[in-house]
Amino acid sequence: MVSSQIIILAIIATSLATFISRFMGALTSEKVSVKSKVFQWFNCVAYSTLAALLGRMIIFPAGVLSDSELVIRLIVLITCVGIFIFTKKNLVIPTILSAIFLSFLNNF
Repeated sequence: MVSSQIIILAIIATSLATFISRFMGALTSEKVSVKSKVFQWFNCVAYSTLAALLGRMIIFPAGVLSDSELVIRLIVLITCVGIFIFTKKNLVIPTILSAIFLSFLNNF
C-alpha cells in the first residue's frame, strides 16, 4: 500500500474508534447519576490522568519545551494558575499568557 493510503486508513480507523466509544457513552449516560460513586471515581481518574500528564510535561518535557529551564517552567505554571484563579477560571487568558510569558523568559 502507498503511504498516503495507510494514513487515510489510520485516520478512518481512529475516527471510528473514537466515534463508536462516544456514541456508546451517549447511549449509556442516561443511566448514570452524576452523584453516583462510579461517576465520581471516573471523574477522579480523569483529573488524576490530566494532572499526571501536565506534571510529566513540566518536569520531563519533550521537544522545544525541553530547551527551557525547569525553574522557568515552574514560574510560568505558578503565574498562570494564579491568573486562572484571578480571572474566575477563564482558560483562554492564562493559555495565551503562558506562551507569551514562557517565550519572554526563555529569550531574556
